[in-house]
Amino acid sequence: MLTATYTLVALSVEQTNMRVSLHAVQQLVKKSYARQTALTEGQADYVCATLRGLYEGCQGRKLDRFLLPALRRTGAATESLLCELDLLSRGAAEALGTACRLAAGGIEDEEGVDAFCGAVERFCTALEQRFDREERELFPVARAAIAGDAWFAVANQMLAHDAYREEHRARTPPPANRFSRAEHAHRQGVSAYYMH
Repeated sequence: MLTATYTLVALSVEQTNMRVSLHAVQQLVKKSYARQTALTEGQADYVCATLRGLYEGCQGRKLDRFLLPALRRTGAATESLLCELDLLSRGAAEALGTACRLAAGGIEDEEGVDAFCGAVERFCTALEQRFDREERELFPVARAAIAGDAWFAVANQMLAHDAYREEHRARTPPPANRFSRAEHAHRQGVSAYYMH
């Protein structure tokens, strides 16, 4: 069970990091943007790019890559919980799509600012609810359902994944333009890009 504890702690740390970033953008929007009568293109693009990064990070977490497949292999009765977690992710994706559509059209009045800030809040709330339910409901089910050898395999996959990412991070130069991914997503159609 030590391996299970290590794995769940590592997953909790990953979630804590996501929560910190989520809280930072949520506070920026609440305390600064919500009080404005319009937003500049740069302000809206920054928030949308940050939300995209959070959404993609959420979809690429170790929990999704390693824990959920291990849990599904056990045959534990978690399908209803997993469906509810997916619905929260879809809600976040829809809110992200709304925020990015508003940003692309320009946010030049208080009504637009309110709509944009509301979409950001819905995004943050959906992901926060997902993280809470994973820690309160999913982790205990996983701890009980996954056997010791399977926990070792999950932990090993996580360590190998970290090593691979670290090795490739050292080799890959940073992107020249931090908004290039956002611009690409905008050209591809944000709502389709973020829906499962």
